[in-house]
Amino acid sequence: QVQLVESGGGLVQTGGSLRLSCAASGFPFSTYSMAWFRQAPGKEREFVATIGRIDALSYEADSVKGRFTTSRDNAKNTVYLQMNSLKPEDTAVYHCAAGRSRIPTMFPADYAYWGQGTQVTVSS
Repeated sequence: QVQLVESGGGLVQTGGSLRLSCAASGFPFSTYSMAWFRQAPGKEREFVATIGRIDALSYEADSVKGRFTTSRDNAKNTVYLQMNSLKPEDTAVYHCAAGRSRIPTMFPADYAYWGQGTQVTVSS
């Protein structure tokens, strides 16, 4: 049974940091690209960051570039999202996703498996 379980969310003040984790099971983690998306109330789902399966190629959305970084530990079947210099507009539910695309992409349709999400709230 495929599972993606996010953790690490919470309430933080503007300028603070959080580190999200996503523990994966039930599929060959090292052969999947992983990504982070977020969704705020009343808004569409938004791409945040992605990391490839082979050489760990990664990139982030322009809105978080320079503040967020993603990484993975294939030995632990876990992907991380380090979030620094958080802003109120980063408030959202953050989901991790897994997909078989050879190159990591920013498109939700390329990801077959999704976690339930973890809430991140940034107070002003």
